[in-house]
Amino acid sequence: MKRSTIVRSVAVIALSAAASVAACSIPSRDGAKTTSAHVGEPAAGPAPSESACVRCHREITPGVVGDWLASKHSQNDPVVGCESCHGDQHRDANDVAKVRTVTADTCKTCHGEQYEQFAKSKHALAWAAMNAMPTTHAKPVAMIDGMKGCGGCHKVGLKSEDEIKRLKSVGSGFGYASCDACHTRHTFSLAEARQPEACATCHMGFDHPQWEMYSTSKHGVRHGLKRDGALPESAAAPTCQTCHMQGGDHAVITPWGFLAVRTNGLAPYPGESEQWWKDRVTILQALGVLDPEGKPTGRLDVVAGAKVARLSAEEFDRERAKLMTACSECHSENFAKGELAKGDQMIEQIDRLLAEAIRIVAALYADGTLAKPASYTYAFPDLLTFHDSPTPIENLLFRMHLEHRMRAFQGTFHANPDYALWYGWSEMQQDLTEIRAMAEELRAGKK
Repeated sequence: MKRSTIVRSVAVIALSAAASVAACSIPSRDGAKTTSAHVGEPAAGPAPSESACVRCHREITPGVVGDWLASKHSQNDPVVGCESCHGDQHRDANDVAKVRTVTADTCKTCHGEQYEQFAKSKHALAWAAMNAMPTTHAKPVAMIDGMKGCGGCHKVGLKSEDEIKRLKSVGSGFGYASCDACHTRHTFSLAEARQPEACATCHMGFDHPQWEMYSTSKHGVRHGLKRDGALPESAAAPTCQTCHMQGGDHAVITPWGFLAVRTNGLAPYPGESEQWWKDRVTILQALGVLDPEGKPTGRLDVVAGAKVARLSAEEFDRERAKLMTACSECHSENFAKGELAKGDQMIEQIDRLLAEAIRIVAALYADGTLAKPASYTYAFPDLLTFHDSPTPIENLLFRMHLEHRMRAFQGTFHANPDYALWYGWSEMQQDLTEIRAMAEELRAGKK
């Protein structure tokens, strides 16, 4: 928050009405409070523009007040007022510490079905997944707890009470509600969250440029043309939500997961080639999920818990079936199956390239050309150290994995040929060529 005093900063929170309501307590004209046990029950009170909260915050945070007055919360009967979410203990600038912290549980009171769906999604696990990465703790506080880097998007994840207390202790006074990542405060608009732009802030950039892919794909282009009136209202123009939130289901999860890895336990997915499984084992070793001997490590539990990979055929098939349903709204089933299969085939091919690059770097550790870093558990490349990898050759391997491999397979599934080829496959080929040459130079330098 960018306010001159802590009082004003915390006061902003006092109007942060999350997307749902518990008991609704609204000040009357004479300052007394009337309380309804549930939002659906009538409650006496002033018009929204006359409430004590609005009168004060119209001077302190006019934008927040304007958004709330434009929201359905303010127009509900009875009104879903500030006290519905923030409690009724905070009355003036001297008691801002009494403001109730808004979390997804606040929204759950009235939006229980959506909360239960969200709790099953990858979004709900985002905060935990970020903190599970081995070098997260070494990042600048502003990037993580300050929510200006990784934390700025991963804050959508659910947090425990202890975690919220810890965040407050380091100065992060907001970012706990989760729901407002898409239904931004204080309008909390359903219409807003249904637009693809709602996804763009987080699903863009270095390792997940889905927005760039979608917006320049035929899906995204048709959506833009339809919105501009160049295509009729009846035109098929899917958005992110069409495929990933069918029927408004908040349990967002994808078949391949963030890492584009699938297994059936510690065995290959049915029907995969022996070579592809060998390549995947190498990738799992570099992710630290398997040790150099191929045995499971503690990171396997982390990957499973964060749902960044599909670790059973049943899980993969269930999510693939959901996508098939979405695709079949516009396309024939055979066409949809064929297009999704192309994405699978792309992953098989890029796994060949990545696995070879990993083995080259692993061999440098094995023969002593590279010394094992103190922070590594094994003398083996660790892809999850990301840009904190200790050598130039591993830094290139990191980019091959997290930037170029991501673009190759995500571009294929998001119907963007340029991303799949030039920003993905082509870059991976060049990465591999450079890694081969760098390995030779490193060995020559050791002689």
